[in-house]
Amino acid sequence: MIAHNPKLFEKKLWSDLGDGEPVRVVECDGEEHEAERAVASIQALRGAGGSVAGGGGVEFKDFAILYRANHQARVFEKALRRANLPYKVSGGQSFFDRAEIRDLCAWLRLLVNNDDDPAFLRAVSTPKRGIGTQTLSSLGEFAGRWKTSLYEALFAESLGTAVPTRAIGSLHEFGRYVNDLEHRARHTTGSEDAKALLTGWLKDIGYEQHLHDGEDSEKLAAARWSNVLDFVDWIAKRCGGEIENDGGLTVETEKKSVLDVAQTISVIISLAERGDDQNVITLSTLHAAKGLEWPNVTLAGVNEGLLPFRSDDEDMTPERLEEERRLMYVGITRARTTLLVSTLRRRKKGRDTIQGVPSRFIKEMKLHEVHAKVDPMEKLKALRAAAAERAAQSAVAGKA
Repeated sequence: MIAHNPKLFEKKLWSDLGDGEPVRVVECDGEEHEAERAVASIQALRGAGGSVAGGGGVEFKDFAILYRANHQARVFEKALRRANLPYKVSGGQSFFDRAEIRDLCAWLRLLVNNDDDPAFLRAVSTPKRGIGTQTLSSLGEFAGRWKTSLYEALFAESLGTAVPTRAIGSLHEFGRYVNDLEHRARHTTGSEDAKALLTGWLKDIGYEQHLHDGEDSEKLAAARWSNVLDFVDWIAKRCGGEIENDGGLTVETEKKSVLDVAQTISVIISLAERGDDQNVITLSTLHAAKGLEWPNVTLAGVNEGLLPFRSDDEDMTPERLEEERRLMYVGITRARTTLLVSTLRRRKKGRDTIQGVPSRFIKEMKLHEVHAKVDPMEKLKALRAAAAERAAQSAVAGKA
């Protein structure tokens, strides 16, 4: 593929690891399907104990999902969180690191663990509710003196010795609301009821108005509110109770409470805050991936308009195409053992959905001539079936 670019110097490439496994190409119906298949591919490789070439156990840090533009990360983040797989975002801001999402996650963390002081401080002050920094400072000193959490200190009988009576009223009101929200979150299950609870909560605390009050730009405030609604939809879907088609059978997904989902989110956030040296899957732009390598790489969104990238108001000049081809080359050469190239049959463009055209770079690589197209979901199902069969055989042998 890279031979299509003019060369200043003749290059001869080789691999110290040998030929390795063939590059695989996967066609997906859309972005959500692409993310599901990427997750299935990771789970299948981990379930098989690694590739044939690599062997041995496979860790999460052995995987990377690479893409051309930052906006492509969000759907992969949601799929990884849905599967409870740890990850980090490199070369861009994680959707879950946005201020508005972190605000709401602080509330959820507080519901799960009332003793989470950092979550308490963020929730009690976002949006502002007449509880000032001096009050919180006095509350903190009181809690430290009695070795309790900030939330537990709210209801201490002797709090009046440290905090003015008027401030205590505001603190008690916040504490009662958290108690009530926790109770409702514990007993609310299913997607529809969960969405009603969450939207009602946002209305109660005036979060949309808080965003507009904090931004000079109405457009930016609206974009942040849109992120919040996406987050609410994501949580609600994780609460289950939706009708899905599974292999021709119509089934209702398992219902979970909002508090159960909040607990999962809390665990994932805690893992993500442990630092950079962690056993996690990497999501990265191609630019940020330069100089790095992973044993197993998924190259996502390899479509015309995405890779090579082209906006409506610019022409694809030969120089621009060469630069995009170099980026594709960067993505390909990040993989040490396995490489999965993913294309979309349909893709989003703004608010529209358009037909996806496979990137010209795939044709230049001649992937369709090298290896048949695969479905990692089917591979994962086969692995699970094989594991179930082995478990059944072991049970029979144990009885004998």
